[in-house]
Amino acid sequence: MPRPILDESRIHPAIREKLATNRVEIVHEVQEAIAANPVVVVGMAINPAPGKARKMLDAAGVPYKYLEYGSYFRDWRRRTALKMWTGWQTFPMVFVNGVLVGGASDLAKLIAAGELKPLQRK
Repeated sequence: MPRPILDESRIHPAIREKLATNRVEIVHEVQEAIAANPVVVVGMAINPAPGKARKMLDAAGVPYKYLEYGSYFRDWRRRTALKMWTGWQTFPMVFVNGVLVGGASDLAKLIAAGELKPLQRK
């Protein structure tokens, strides 16, 4: 089932460019990291969940690229662009081989099921 996204025809032409370019630099930065690294964790300071994800990857011996964007009090507007791009509302955002696999609890399930390593690029 595809996630609902407002159809382009329902966006007034006068604001389409504004939507398309709003804080796009953070999305491009994450896209570049995903293209260059088999595993990417996108997080934020203060939030303990990104740290949990990183500890799980360290314990599993899985190298990863970590990107951190602000905290609860700063950079929230930039992080909103990532939430809009992915549809994922929380941090961390964990990508394996270019695929969003979810957050820390989702990563824990993949590791427990032995499904993380097969997802990684060789």
